[in-house]
Amino acid sequence: MAAPAASGAAAMSRDAFRAAVTNTLERRLFFVPSFKIYGGVAGLYDYGPPGCAVKANVLASWRQHFVLAEGMLEVDCPCVTPEVVLKASGHVDKFTDLMVKDEKTGNCYRADHLLKDFCKDKLEKDQTLSPEKAEEYNRILAILDDLSAEQLGAKIREYGIVAPDTKNPLSDPYPFNLMFQTSIGPSGLSAGYMRPETAQGIFVNFKDLYYYNGNKLPFAAAQIGQAFRNEISPRQGLLRVREFTLAEIEHFVDPEDKSHPKFGDVSDLEFFMFPREDQMAGRSATRLKIGNAVSEGTVNNETLGYFIGRVYLFLTQLGIDKDRLRFRQHLPNEMAHYAADCWDAEIECSYGWIECVGIADRSAYDLRAHSDKSGEKLEAHEKFAEPREVEKLVITPSKKELGLAFKGNQRMVLEALEAMGETEALDMKAALESKGEVEFKVCTLGKDVTIKKSMVSINIEKKKEHQRKFTPSVIEPSFGIGRIIYCLFEHCFYQRPGKTEDEQLNVFGFPPLVAPIKCTVFPLVKLEKFEVVAKKISKALTAAGISHIIDMTGNTIGKRYARTDEIGVPLAITVDNTTSVTVRDRDSKDQIRVEVDEVASVVKEVMDGQSTWADIMWRYPAHTASAAEDEEPEP
Repeated sequence: MAAPAASGAAAMSRDAFRAAVTNTLERRLFFVPSFKIYGGVAGLYDYGPPGCAVKANVLASWRQHFVLAEGMLEVDCPCVTPEVVLKASGHVDKFTDLMVKDEKTGNCYRADHLLKDFCKDKLEKDQTLSPEKAEEYNRILAILDDLSAEQLGAKIREYGIVAPDTKNPLSDPYPFNLMFQTSIGPSGLSAGYMRPETAQGIFVNFKDLYYYNGNKLPFAAAQIGQAFRNEISPRQGLLRVREFTLAEIEHFVDPEDKSHPKFGDVSDLEFFMFPREDQMAGRSATRLKIGNAVSEGTVNNETLGYFIGRVYLFLTQLGIDKDRLRFRQHLPNEMAHYAADCWDAEIECSYGWIECVGIADRSAYDLRAHSDKSGEKLEAHEKFAEPREVEKLVITPSKKELGLAFKGNQRMVLEALEAMGETEALDMKAALESKGEVEFKVCTLGKDVTIKKSMVSINIEKKKEHQRKFTPSVIEPSFGIGRIIYCLFEHCFYQRPGKTEDEQLNVFGFPPLVAPIKCTVFPLVKLEKFEVVAKKISKALTAAGISHIIDMTGNTIGKRYARTDEIGVPLAITVDNTTSVTVRDRDSKDQIRVEVDEVASVVKEVMDGQSTWADIMWRYPAHTASAAEDEEPEP
């Protein structure tokens, strides 16, 4: 049921292909600009009936592939988030993009987008470009996300990049926070934000989820929901919007054991991977087995590798072309300091390579951040079969001596002593035993203080422990559903000749899994006996849970075929007899004869993936279209 191998993009320019896809999507109401009668708002879109159906099918597939197959715990948390939560996560201070302003009009642009557009335009259109300059521009594109504000600004000045609309000079790049701010309650005193991601709702619920899971690790929690980002200059349709659907997974695991029991299920999968070393060297992505990538250390651990493999399977079963899908490793400056490793699933479309899924090993950062801010211990524990004797550093400050010596500063000195690491504490112990006192820096006071032997006891004690407490690491796959859907639209779109030489018919070759409508039912002509059969078939399809439409208009069958091909309906049933009917495949246009009572079960077989169209063709007699059924384009 897949589209023909020849891509529509190969037959025309990227811009022309994108225009054909977008025109079809908007005309057939897959999606349209929101508030269109008022001029619309950049970065906001409405899904129409077929778009809603595709989105629902993608999300249902995601839930089946991940939540149900992996036994994940699904949650649904509010979109409005108190400021303290996003302060702890770092979003309030660091969730920014670099922005430049038109120095005369004040119009705002993303700095990296302007530099990217300049380089791509030069590479694609400048016929006089030297090999050295081409190499320079390609290198900038490869490391664009790795450039600092100063480096971006320097390149914008070097290349003479100006405001695209007015050609006015631009300001230096500066950070802009992307969150929508709001207040909670009528007083306006409780600050909040529309969540920029769904992950924080899972992290703050870790303690309850861990208990719900029987206090066992590893386990994963998942959430599907809306997220909001006040993009600087939204463009590229569904690829960069201000409100969008995320599907996120937080897989909690022991930081000392990141193996995965099902890694063997995906280890032999081979697909395009783009490690950071290849990016920095200007090389291209190459096919690697995920098992080899993990064993060689290219991917940090088995659990991260397992989810990369599962993401590959999920995207390709939706209909994403495996030859236009790659997994790119984050460059050093892209990756948060706490992350162990991070890869993006990128899909190529007419806009270039688009990040659609991020798969990151975020270590224990998130749970620790919320533990520190809330005071709640977000920890797991491992019970030992037998008690273990361990050596533990015990630091016991004397509150009385510290109070006499430091008075109002006692608490800060005490906390600094208790927070010492083992090496620092043992050095202090040795100095106190040899000299009786030592100089000790207290960061919260901003100065050194003198610690005497009477003020603190430092010992290594042997203790028996029955369990180990630790903060779990988290592996996070995060899916941008709108981006995946748009890339799916492009990968499934193609055109084929109409009845005249210049005519092209649009087709969406969706796999049955995501097709918005699974089949159509057409009486060949407006006769009551055919309409009765059509309604009987419709009733059987409804009972089988198959989405379908009946078209009893007076249009020719050819016109009706063309109309439903354009919204990606895989199968069409033409009622041209009272005992058997014609079933037509969208992509091959082959037709077979099927008894009326068998139609629903045949359609369900194909839609559920139990049989392919080729399997069905073996079992049922082929049917040649009559003159009345010849393909005709819709006017």
